[in-house]
Amino acid sequence: MSTTTTLADLLAEADAGGHDHAATEKSSGLQHIHNHATGSIVWFPTWKKFRETSDWSEEVDTFVEDFRSGARPVEAGASRFLTADLDALLNRAAASSDANIFVQQNLTKHLTRTWAVGDAVAKATGKDLPTGTTPSSVFADYPYDVYAQDGGAFATALWNDVIDARRNRTLADEAARKALKPVSRKALKNAARKAARR
Repeated sequence: MSTTTTLADLLAEADAGGHDHAATEKSSGLQHIHNHATGSIVWFPTWKKFRETSDWSEEVDTFVEDFRSGARPVEAGASRFLTADLDALLNRAAASSDANIFVQQNLTKHLTRTWAVGDAVAKATGKDLPTGTTPSSVFADYPYDVYAQDGGAFATALWNDVIDARRNRTLADEAARKALKPVSRKALKNAARKAARR
């Protein structure tokens, strides 16, 4: 499958398509999320539409080479890559100054890279490309159903996790701080008194 259409071209066309977003979705093979915090629309391809772009061919071929040349079996290498890539995304989101801008700039890239990994594993192992069900060999430890609703379910769940990343990090840090908090003398005396009574 060779094409010269780039993902950037498709996204630019959708941005230029005016206010009828439903019509643009139907005609373009793209989906969108309203970023209410910034007042903008974030367009992303369905996993099927992504396969029609030149970006897909380049990315999949690169991953095929990487996975074949790695020390691990292809599926294990891909699975590890996906886990590390998602962790890095959420860590960067937690550290970003504005989660709404961050998700707008990074969502589409993460979706397409994840689909490219799944397709690269299929190519590298001589299997058919995924057709809407998530291959467990690659995505066993990945928390999203990456093909449901043509990728829309993945995009929505990932969007929410990226937006919540800073809050989740703060909660985790707070829990860790409480766990490490030194016990007061009063609490120690009370505990000793209770132990003596037993």
